[in-house]
Amino acid sequence: MASSAESSDGDHDVELNVIVRESISSSEADGGAVTEEKSPLLTQAEKPKINIFTLSYPRRKPGEEVIRSLEPEISAVSQFISWVWSGSRYSGLMCMAISSTIYFTMEVVTDVFSVQPIPLLEAAFTRCTVILVLSYMWLRKVGQPLSGLGNVKNLLISRGLMGFLSLMSFIYCIQRLPLSQATVLCLTTPIIASVVARFVLHENYKIADVGGLACSFFGVLFIFRQLLTTQDQHGEGKSVRGSGHIYAILAGSLSSITGGISYCLIRAGANASEQPLLTVFSFSVLASPAAGICLFAFEEFVLPSFYSFSLMLVLGVLAFFAEVFLARGLQLEKTSKVANVLYMEAALSQLWVIGSARIAPTFGRIFGCLLILISVCCTMYFGPDKED
Repeated sequence: MASSAESSDGDHDVELNVIVRESISSSEADGGAVTEEKSPLLTQAEKPKINIFTLSYPRRKPGEEVIRSLEPEISAVSQFISWVWSGSRYSGLMCMAISSTIYFTMEVVTDVFSVQPIPLLEAAFTRCTVILVLSYMWLRKVGQPLSGLGNVKNLLISRGLMGFLSLMSFIYCIQRLPLSQATVLCLTTPIIASVVARFVLHENYKIADVGGLACSFFGVLFIFRQLLTTQDQHGEGKSVRGSGHIYAILAGSLSSITGGISYCLIRAGANASEQPLLTVFSFSVLASPAAGICLFAFEEFVLPSFYSFSLMLVLGVLAFFAEVFLARGLQLEKTSKVANVLYMEAALSQLWVIGSARIAPTFGRIFGCLLILISVCCTMYFGPDKED
């Protein structure tokens, strides 16, 4: 370090110059050049030590990931149900198709899970009671009043009465006729419902509507043609002759007629009240106690096991949803169109028994199933477009 000072006599100014010389280390001097290096922002001592034990992970609740993974699936199901219920012009036909599918599922469940023999009236009483409880809970949840319905009350009472008569007549018929004959009589209900709706509800039908119903019923005749001419070899037929056979056929016809009238009353009551579930409740509130009275009056009560009772409850829940979708379908679409979709259950049932190798596939059965499926698909595809 060197310093110099200069003084002036006249101004007495003092100037001090300081020169600072940095010493160069011997190692840098020997290298002959100084290299510039970028110093790190943190020294080695200041660098944080990070390992797998010090990393912080976001804390989640145990079921959060499961809930988040299920949210898309739940939303997709809810959107589909909303679309089927009232989301498009196909809603009425889709609701009836779902109802037929649920009825077919009930047949499959009954066929697969064998239970102890239960009287038909007892099974009907349990099913109607489950429908009554579920429909009442649903109506209370949505805040639907059960009183003060005005003119709709007469429609609902008539619907319950016709539905109960149809149910009791069918039980009497199926106990005394071969299953094939009772099924064919029951499957005339959609045709009778369409005829009654033409004169009572003043619905206008087109050739396509009548042709669809005729095609589906011809498919039913092709399916049961052999069983109608000969007795079933698997014990399906019941040999009832004389007046008992006539009474059974009359009971089956009464079941179809009252069932067809009930469909028209469901459509009228659902449109008048704007709540299709009221028609389901009106049927169950009459059918449940009446079936219980008939059970204890005409049949012997059989105490079911836990397994049988559980299966009866499951079938009751399925029947409830089938009735709800059926009422909604009748509310949204003309009777002839949605009635034709009901034949889908017969086709699916035959395909099930053929696929399970319980019966041999014949030309009549396969051709009948194809006729029904083609007719239903044409109704589903062309039906709503012709409403415009």
